[in-house]
Amino acid sequence: MKRLPFIIILVVLAAAVGGAWYLKRSATPSVPAQALASASPRANAPTSSDPGAEPPHTLGPANAPAKLEEFGDFECPPCGLLHPTLQTMEREFGDRLRITFREFPLVPTHQHALAAATAAEAAGLQGKFWEMHDMLYENQKQWHEAFDVRPIFEDYAKRIGLDIERYKQDLTSQIVEQRITQDGLRAHSLGVKGTPTVFLNGREIPFESLLPADKLREVIKTELNAPHP
Repeated sequence: MKRLPFIIILVVLAAAVGGAWYLKRSATPSVPAQALASASPRANAPTSSDPGAEPPHTLGPANAPAKLEEFGDFECPPCGLLHPTLQTMEREFGDRLRITFREFPLVPTHQHALAAATAAEAAGLQGKFWEMHDMLYENQKQWHEAFDVRPIFEDYAKRIGLDIERYKQDLTSQIVEQRITQDGLRAHSLGVKGTPTVFLNGREIPFESLLPADKLREVIKTELNAPHP
């Protein structure tokens, strides 16, 4: 596999310095949803940020009043735990919620994270990003310990109906590299240091408010009910 441009290496290595960041976050005191909602989204949103890969991988309508953006790593255990919670939120809130996924592989902390991100982006070029996204998270424990994940991911590609020859070519394509790079640059511009990092309408949700599902549900409900000028 070709090496990604130097800039993304800098971004992900900076993230790797805080490789245990998500463990530290989970030990901090819980922040209630009401406390999160008390601050203005516009006051906490960055003044400028890189747009990330375009078009982004999204679920839900563009005009949804609640817009959730996740920076994730397919090999990150907390990301794996968050995955079914976000699926639940998608079902419950329907058209009121838009979910965006951004690539933020923590290498070298997670040895297969970049390969997984590449597999997902290659699947995305055939319109099957979310199918590969789900396959990677739902089978995370199985491939996490593998020595060589390439045949495993190729099997996933077959199972979701990809053109395998095109998939293998796209793994080393410039567009796949660029998409991961662009998401990394957006993460860097927003100050993301670990995964999962989730923003709701432009401000970060504290990790302790993401899990379990009832906590995130209350955060989203509070945001939907808040007055917006």
